[in-house]
Amino acid sequence: MKTNFVGGSGQTTLTVRHNVPAGENLDDKVEIAADAEADLLTIDGVDTVQTSIGGSGLSAVFGGSGGITYQITITDSPDVDADAVQAEITRQLATIPSLGEMSLASGPSAFGSGTIDLTIKAPSEESLAAVTTDVQNAMLESGDADEVTTSLSDTEKFISIKVNRAKAAKYFLAEAGIGQTMSGIIDPQSVAQIVIDDVTMDMIVVTKNAPDTIAELKKYKIVTPLGTKVKLSTVASVTVKETAATRTTERGVLSSTVSVTPSSDNLSASTVAVQEALDTVTLPSGTTVTVGGVAQDQADSFLQLGLALLAAILIVYVVMVATFRSLRQPLLLLVSIPFAATGAIGLQILSGIPLGVSSLIGLLMLVGIVVTNAIVLIDLVNQYRERGSKVVDALLEGTTRRVRPVVMTALATIFALTPLATGVTGSGGFISQPLAIVVIGGLLSSTVLTLVVLPAIYSLVEGAKERREVKRASKPAKKTRAAKA
Repeated sequence: MKTNFVGGSGQTTLTVRHNVPAGENLDDKVEIAADAEADLLTIDGVDTVQTSIGGSGLSAVFGGSGGITYQITITDSPDVDADAVQAEITRQLATIPSLGEMSLASGPSAFGSGTIDLTIKAPSEESLAAVTTDVQNAMLESGDADEVTTSLSDTEKFISIKVNRAKAAKYFLAEAGIGQTMSGIIDPQSVAQIVIDDVTMDMIVVTKNAPDTIAELKKYKIVTPLGTKVKLSTVASVTVKETAATRTTERGVLSSTVSVTPSSDNLSASTVAVQEALDTVTLPSGTTVTVGGVAQDQADSFLQLGLALLAAILIVYVVMVATFRSLRQPLLLLVSIPFAATGAIGLQILSGIPLGVSSLIGLLMLVGIVVTNAIVLIDLVNQYRERGSKVVDALLEGTTRRVRPVVMTALATIFALTPLATGVTGSGGFISQPLAIVVIGGLLSSTVLTLVVLPAIYSLVEGAKERREVKRASKPAKKTRAAKA
């Protein structure tokens, strides 16, 4: 049986992230975005595309950093399947001829993560980058992912100034002093505040003839404590390097994330495929990989709802023990719950809708619904027995009289949930439809089996006492006839 977390959310908006090579200026990015935007609009189901260019961390030496973001709105029409359009967009991103890489943003949704996230921890940046690449390639080769992204995919160029301590010492310079001087040149900070016409303003000291290129930066002369000047390239090496735009640590250990968008709606199968692909990756010493994201969300939710289901059964049993003043009869009534689960799971499989959190909530509701019909039936049977009827006679009479109300109650609930089960509730159907299918399937099976199997079990258990009495009554008669003979 297929399983998932909460199913497709039916959202009509999604975000596509476009990573262009670092160093592209704003005009270049505008041209790149215009071409990609036109390609996105050709996809069936896409209504509008809103483009945002740029980001934080602008540098005086390089062009603006930050990628391109496309906010896509899917056509709001009953004939358009938003989840199908989103899957089609994901598949076509790789075919769009554009500079850089385009990927669907994998941010958390209202119900948690929508991807299977692999968290990688390593003792060094080199091993972290290597393992992240290996894991990403393994996921791509597995064929069970629509998209694989990593937290290290976003890169930025930066200026690396490596001070030669021996040469700097000849001029009485230290690394801290050189770093502070360079910071003031490239990114001037506020040194004071002044108030003009009741308006507070920051006072910033800008270096005259500040370098605008790497070549000018190398030639920039630093004032030494002796009052002389020395070129930066004399005491340090100035290079341009590329690194991950963000670094993440967990408890002081470097970490990265590989996000896998499953190609199937069966989350359990996708999780198994991801784990099998992960097993093919050789991890160096000190490196670990853990599976999280939507897979972990599903496992946690299923466990919590499973415990809630057991608690509900226990509470129902305690209430029935207090009502029937018996420990045995409430156990008979709980037999209706497996009957309900049989129909619920069966209809879920026939419908092809994966089992998720909504389905388990439906099973939780069934615990109280199906036991009600069993209580109505057995309560009348007990009334007939109190009036002196035998077990079999009480069952026949009680079942005959309770068929109509039990069936009417079940049908009323089934018909009330039919609109939800058929998916005519609009965008909220991803939650209501699985729940309705589970309840309808459970009611169908439990109603039929409660009227047939429950009386049979009741006769076997409660009728055993009568059968023993009949046997004991027949034994003295046999002994008397034998003595006369």
